[in-house]
Amino acid sequence: MNRHSPSQDSGTPGHGALLDGVELVILDFDGVIADSEVISLASLREALAAFGVDLSVEDVRRAFLGRSLASIQAYVERHGPHGKKRDFADTWQTTLFDRFRAELKPIPHVLTFLKHLSERGIPYCIASSGTFERLGVALSAMKLSEQFTFIFSAEQVARGKPEPDLFLFAAKQIGVRPDACLVIEDSPFGVRAAKAANMRCVGFVGGSHLHENMGEHSELLRQQGADAVVASLAALSARHAS
Repeated sequence: MNRHSPSQDSGTPGHGALLDGVELVILDFDGVIADSEVISLASLREALAAFGVDLSVEDVRRAFLGRSLASIQAYVERHGPHGKKRDFADTWQTTLFDRFRAELKPIPHVLTFLKHLSERGIPYCIASSGTFERLGVALSAMKLSEQFTFIFSAEQVARGKPEPDLFLFAAKQIGVRPDACLVIEDSPFGVRAAKAANMRCVGFVGGSHLHENMGEHSELLRQQGADAVVASLAALSARHAS
């Protein structure tokens, strides 16, 4: 099988081949490094309801997974009847950060994967729709702050995912051509952004928020253009058979 063709499985040995020729790995944060989406989506749904936007958990996941805080704030301002809609972002973030500090855990095998990249001489960075404040709180809560030299946020670009701006910005800052980058993403918006940036992309379905619909979400990521889908970061550390 051509290593750039969409995989038909999720996390079987051999996906380490996807790193061959890669000069930069760009990692989404929520749902790829931090197992944060269950906390994030649940607290977001509660905050939306408090501001007059009543959506199901599935509707919240479908509409906002991978989206920036600014885009969610804009949605509330368009659709929410609450008189203090501009307070939404601060209200949600305060609750979310408290839960992060108390509950947040990293995605399994993150440290092993980062060590594997370092051993192969492949630099890596975070490129997230989250704010720098959110990233800082989350990394500190998981004791991972020292693991990342390069961190990029949608706050730095005009257009967030699914536009390619953030990934292109990250690659330019580090000095790597887009076609030499590999993006790891759990959201359809993120996969679309990666492919629009002319980057290879691995869809990731190992977060706890996807345990009940892993197959459906895997197919959705493939439909958006993911070159492979894995259920564990350990799969990307495994060397393929020669």
